[in-house]
Amino acid sequence: MVTQEDVMDALKQCYDPEIPVNVVDLGLIYDVDIQDKIVNVNMTLTARGCPMHSLIARDVKQKLQSLPGVETANVTVVWDPPWTPDRMSEEAKKKLGFT
Repeated sequence: MVTQEDVMDALKQCYDPEIPVNVVDLGLIYDVDIQDKIVNVNMTLTARGCPMHSLIARDVKQKLQSLPGVETANVTVVWDPPWTPDRMSEEAKKKLGFT
């Protein structure tokens, strides 16, 4: 059975092509729900008009569905609460010059 840790490790392989930090460290992942062989993820993006919206969501879905034990991955992009740089990990903030 897939674990939360498995999911987060897979998500750390997904990047916004315009930002050299993974979606987990950017703070874009809001919720992960695992039910048997189905993984549901609620995530956001750094900007509502992000042109990479569908590419990033598709990459997240593909990475999750490639995990052993996952049959289906559902990715929902949400805008509430709005993303802010405060959601980033300390490592991401350092890498992007926020600290």
